[in-house]
Amino acid sequence: MNGKQFLEMLARLPARVWLQAILGLIGFVVLAVLGFAVIAGVAALVLVAILVFKARQWIIGLFTGRPRPEPPARSDRKVIDVQYEIVDRSKDGEKR
Repeated sequence: MNGKQFLEMLARLPARVWLQAILGLIGFVVLAVLGFAVIAGVAALVLVAILVFKARQWIIGLFTGRPRPEPPARSDRKVIDVQYEIVDRSKDGEKR
């Protein structure tokens, strides 16, 4: 079956089939949009809840006057001695 025969077969379909196909496609698009809206709405509610919780902790911390706890110091620090030299090339006769 080539493309022309396929289009002729589609043209012979009754109007009821075309209407059902169109309504099905519209329903699918509506459900997809609503699905994305629900996912985005849930994500927004979770984000707002986290922000409200953190803001509440921050405001309570402001009025109680307690300092924030410092994170524990790392015990695996390595101090490396580095030597470097600054080279000033403007005195070497180079013109910029």
